[in-house]
Amino acid sequence: VQLQASGGGLVQPGGSLKLSCVASDSTFSAYAVGWFRQVPGKEREFVARIRWDGRGSYYADAVKGRFTISRDYANKSAFLQMSSLKLEDTAVYFCASASKYSTGRYTLQEEYDRWGQGTQVTVSS
Repeated sequence: VQLQASGGGLVQPGGSLKLSCVASDSTFSAYAVGWFRQVPGKEREFVARIRWDGRGSYYADAVKGRFTISRDYANKSAFLQMSSLKLEDTAVYFCASASKYSTGRYTLQEEYDRWGQGTQVTVSS
């Protein structure tokens, strides 16, 4: 199973972007799908995740209230709607899926075993 992330680009502060993550396998299933981001020289950080069964979502404090994660179960896709973007949101964004059960919140990279290739989001005036 491959994950294909897309939707990144250049946007002004205060603008919006919607990222997409599509699984290549029609039989795709997971416990959760998450988005992480990374800037050069820094650790990859958790952004948001959603349980694949739709039971709930969770956000990093830095994006809470501005980003919304969703998923399209039938089309094996997940999305990250980003609004009120800030300069500090600039990063490469990765989607990931967790095929194994975790007792955690699915906020750690180690809980995910499949990753997309990343899509660049640049917030700049």
